[in-house]
Amino acid sequence: MLSCDICGETVTSEPDMKAHLLIVHMENEVICPFCKLSGMNYDEMCFHIETAHFEQNELERSFARINTIQYRTSDNRKDNTLQCRMEVNSSVHSAGASNHPKILAQSLPNDGTLKQKAFYSENLTEARKFLKSKEKECDLSKIKGSIYKTMYSPPECPFCGRIEDCSQDMENHVKTKHANLLDTPSEVHACSLSTPTWPHKNEPWAQNTSLSRDHDQPLYDCPMCGLICTNYHILQEHVDLHLEESSFGQGIDRVQCSRDLELAHQLQQEEDRKRRSEESQQEMGEFQKLQRQYGLDNSGGYKQQQLRNMEIEVNRGRMHPSEFHRRKADMMESLAIGIDDGKTKTSGIIEALYRYYQNAATEVRRVWLSTEVDHFHSSFGDKGWGCGYRNFQMLLSSLLRNDAYDDCLKGMSIPCIPKIQSMIEDAWKEGFDPQGASQLNNRLQGTKAWIGACEVYTLLTSLRVKCHIVDFHKSTGPLGTHPRLFEWILNYYSSEREGSPKVVCTSKPPIYLQHQGHSRTVVGIEERKNRTLCLLIFDPGCPSREMQKLLKQDMEASNLKQLRKFVGNLKHKQYQIVAVEGVLSSEEKVARRQASQVFTAEKIP
Repeated sequence: MLSCDICGETVTSEPDMKAHLLIVHMENEVICPFCKLSGMNYDEMCFHIETAHFEQNELERSFARINTIQYRTSDNRKDNTLQCRMEVNSSVHSAGASNHPKILAQSLPNDGTLKQKAFYSENLTEARKFLKSKEKECDLSKIKGSIYKTMYSPPECPFCGRIEDCSQDMENHVKTKHANLLDTPSEVHACSLSTPTWPHKNEPWAQNTSLSRDHDQPLYDCPMCGLICTNYHILQEHVDLHLEESSFGQGIDRVQCSRDLELAHQLQQEEDRKRRSEESQQEMGEFQKLQRQYGLDNSGGYKQQQLRNMEIEVNRGRMHPSEFHRRKADMMESLAIGIDDGKTKTSGIIEALYRYYQNAATEVRRVWLSTEVDHFHSSFGDKGWGCGYRNFQMLLSSLLRNDAYDDCLKGMSIPCIPKIQSMIEDAWKEGFDPQGASQLNNRLQGTKAWIGACEVYTLLTSLRVKCHIVDFHKSTGPLGTHPRLFEWILNYYSSEREGSPKVVCTSKPPIYLQHQGHSRTVVGIEERKNRTLCLLIFDPGCPSREMQKLLKQDMEASNLKQLRKFVGNLKHKQYQIVAVEGVLSSEEKVARRQASQVFTAEKIP
């Protein structure tokens, strides 16, 4: 459907529109379609309609299309003409509508059809500013619909961009300021701003208008959409619109990309915070687990655990209340004097082993035993964490029987576990092993903290007992075994293997043996007839009733199973031993205290 820009009447085709324009508006007098007023030119009639009949005009043409631009080009470049058809909703005009009349340039092609052409610069931004200013001047606050917002701009000079109030002023401006750019004064310019004149198709000059233009004026192709323009200023403005549109789209893409990047960054930060929180909680849980495992969770020490476990035994009916109170009294007395009550001690085992190897053990070629040593096992108070203290008691029980250590251990008895903790703290205060003290918070009393080879070495050195640590830090045999450990212990106990008796009771103290999670005491070594080696080990985890079976006169080989450890039985990743070598002088003690600032050990291999 096509709508007449003069009277608003709609027709179905372009020939009908042509006939309508020729009959109604060209051959006849211009008459107002609402009040039948006549006797005026086209511009005056437009002003009359849009001021006197604003409401009727708006109702009749409120649905007209706006900004519809059609372009058509022919195969022959000389016949190419810019075909622009713009239907403007003329219902939206303020009281100053005469300031922006329709700007049209029309021509009649060779095929005899009527085409309406509009060449003008449409700047929507300036149009909106113009409408807002006119709305304020005329107080047309009610005209704010969607049709009002789409009104085209006032006439703009295609050469210099100047904007005039009406087409007549713009035409005068172009003729005076840009006369040199016009081909001929009578030519209908591609951007003609005068009132349209509709030539009759039979007039020869009208039929040759576009052809004359093609011959006299160059054409310019838009490099972006292929539109053909007759003036390079119009082409430049047209291309600028393309670039602005492209820039606007790219700006939107950049904004969207920036928002997406910001959102991704926020999500990543939240994920990192969540991950760090989970890792922190996991680390805290593992740390607390290690604290409980190594007795650093402030849950009490030897005394508290002893009382708690005895109460459990009473509640389960395994201990009589009178026995509970008797043991509690004995414990309090032992803690008061700092001496072990001996309830977990088993003595005489080395002597019993000597008798057994003399009379039996035909599979054994030779055996070397340490000096006499007592076995101590864990009690209610230190079960699960006291192995290091119990092995120190075994080692000390052997040293106290050796006259060579009377000078440094004179007057000592086997201390209880809280007393051993106090002795290690005193050694730290003297300056021994500051790094180890720091790891245990410089405190052992009242805790269930584990001790290892370093703490036993520190305590023995503070008592002037000469010893050293040997670190078997990795496997030296197949399947994770440590044959070098067995060889070292054999060399420690034996001075000459050839020509010696089957059973040798040496003057060497037992060896403190530490590995991950547990410690034991080596009291001898066997060399079997097949040349394999077997260690004899006291384990503080073995109860007294089992150790006392070794004291029987008719001891069997099966009773030694809990003592014997072959090469294939020791497969922990790392082993450390503390071997006693003699007595330190005061000067040597000071030197070793200084050396313990950075703890070192002999490594094998």
